Amino acid sequence: MPKPAPVARQNRHSSPTTGHVPVYDEDDLSLLLDGKENPLVLILDCIQDPHNLGACLRTADAAGCDCVVMPKDKSAPISDTVIRVSCGGAENIPLVRVTNLARAMEKLKKLGIWIVGTADETTKSIYDLDLKGPTAIVMGAEGDGMRRLTGEHCDFLVRIPMVGRVPCLNVSVATGVSLFEVVRQRQGKK
Repeated sequence: MPKPAPVARQNRHSSPTTGHVPVYDEDDLSLLLDGKENPLVLILDCIQDPHNLGACLRTADAAGCDCVVMPKDKSAPISDTVIRVSCGGAENIPLVRVTNLARAMEKLKKLGIWIVGTADETTKSIYDLDLKGPTAIVMGAEGDGMRRLTGEHCDFLVRIPMVGRVPCLNVSVATGVSLFEVVRQRQGKK
């Protein structure tokens, strides 16, 4: 008997110009990822700026993410700005809003997904980690980065090596670098 497809909850964003954006909840994670041979998930920990959130969703769609997980609280809402900046990413990729991000990360681990957090304070480069298998990339909030508990639930912490004078990248740019490192490694695997 086939498993039922996940159904977006009533928290749908609707706009005359952008259509509908289905939003799923934590209980839908296993159904959304069921049958995915090598899942790629983006976890956004409290992204506040709607332009950054929209850009992250656009990049997640472009990189082939299977879903984006983000907390219900302390994150930008799915607004017209987010939808416009995402250029279709918000409508094309399942968005999973969760009450407890750490618990959702544990569910992903039980599904066989390795959790890779990005953190400026670590020394391991993202380019030195094997990202070919089932992976979730965690991006922290603007300015503060990942929350402590989120970082503690990661299997690995990595950084994007910086060679210039700026200390870090904008979260949407860092998301692109990180997700497309996964894409690059996976293409080399074929």
